[in-house]
Amino acid sequence: MMDSGLVQIYTGAGKGKTTCALGAGLRAAGHGLEVLMISFMKAKIALRDGGEDINYGEFRIIDKIPNFTIIPVGRETFVNKENPDPIDVKMAQDGLRLAQEAIHSKKCDVLILDEINVAVEWNLLSLNEQLDLIRTKPEGMELIMTGRYAQQEILDAADLVTEMKEVKHYYEGNGVKARKGFEF
Repeated sequence: MMDSGLVQIYTGAGKGKTTCALGAGLRAAGHGLEVLMISFMKAKIALRDGGEDINYGEFRIIDKIPNFTIIPVGRETFVNKENPDPIDVKMAQDGLRLAQEAIHSKKCDVLILDEINVAVEWNLLSLNEQLDLIRTKPEGMELIMTGRYAQQEILDAADLVTEMKEVKHYYEGNGVKARKGFEF
């Protein structure tokens, strides 16, 4: 266990929030710390017969990294922000319960809640539920939360906040689409 655990937030409209959290988790796992990442609004997609999958690369490699577990809690489809499907709410609530269990059981040294800020913004979870995770985090556990739309109360409760700002993106005007290995 670490001497103290902090709360880190990676937010903003720029690229790299999940990538930063994965990097922090990878570094921690390299030092023998137990890392659990719960990915809200993302699904682990199996290879399709004869076709190509659109799985996130981190789900494909993580089993080869000792002490690092990722649990996706989402569907293959995008969530409708204006009218979320009840299954999306249920899956986010399942992810919340997993996070609460990890906190209460002190199951890991580093808990990464990927895209939790988006889940709150889209009313799949409440701001109070997110704040409760911070409030109940045991000493010695690092808590990392990612996603656009981090609420001011979350920023205030954090020890470190990094806002990703897009200055230039290859999607704009170049015809570049999401690329395997970089966007997923």
